Amino acid sequence: MATMTDAPLFQYTLRLADTALILGHRLSEWVGHSPVIEEDLAFGNMGLDLIGQARALYAYAGEVEGKGRDEDALAYLRDAGDYRNLLLVEQPNGDFANTMVRQFLYAAFAHPYFEALAASKDETLAAIAAKAAKEMAYHVRHAAEWTIRLGDGTDESHARAQDALEELWPYTGEIFEVDPIERALIDIGVAVDPAPLRALWNKTMDDVLGEATLVRPRDGYMQSGGRAGRHSEHLGHILSELQFLQRAYPGATW
Repeated sequence: MATMTDAPLFQYTLRLADTALILGHRLSEWVGHSPVIEEDLAFGNMGLDLIGQARALYAYAGEVEGKGRDEDALAYLRDAGDYRNLLLVEQPNGDFANTMVRQFLYAAFAHPYFEALAASKDETLAAIAAKAAKEMAYHVRHAAEWTIRLGDGTDESHARAQDALEELWPYTGEIFEVDPIERALIDIGVAVDPAPLRALWNKTMDDVLGEATLVRPRDGYMQSGGRAGRHSEHLGHILSELQFLQRAYPGATW
């Protein structure tokens, strides 16, 4: 029987799944192109973590929706305007510093967020989050170490890391936004209120950026809209590649 929370729960779960899928795909683009073989393996492993999170979340979203859409249908058969991922994760990889800074900005939030979501009153979300929290602990550690290494490295690596930070910072405000869909679930203990996590995220930023000798950008105008389906042009290019096989051969199975 459907409940009053089904529609918000579907949207909330879809947002988490879309963010994981798009960032996982972005990291997969580095495989075979990383500066060292260890990072080829690291990007591949982190990408698989995120794709695994997306699969579990899509499967649950399809169950909650109750319209017969499975994880493949939700991942491969929706248009860009139907995606609800954070704008941060769809931004281009750029150079190695840009990718690492993007990963650091997201993982520093996702780790404590999933830790908190592991206490959700929704048992399925709690189980998915408990696993994801362990994975994101590695992601934030790996990305932080590289951010420090690049920022406190050569003049060139420092400049590239600082440029990446300046470019990506305007997308971090959306991480902490809460709309009525999420508020309804926060109030009943299903979703996580990101507001209490901001202090921890800020501390992580200050600690790591300080050690990296990088200057934290000032908060100003922040980009948003991803969770409402308003995306940059980059998402369409991602989907043209990610969805090609399913679109070219509808219903194909392995």
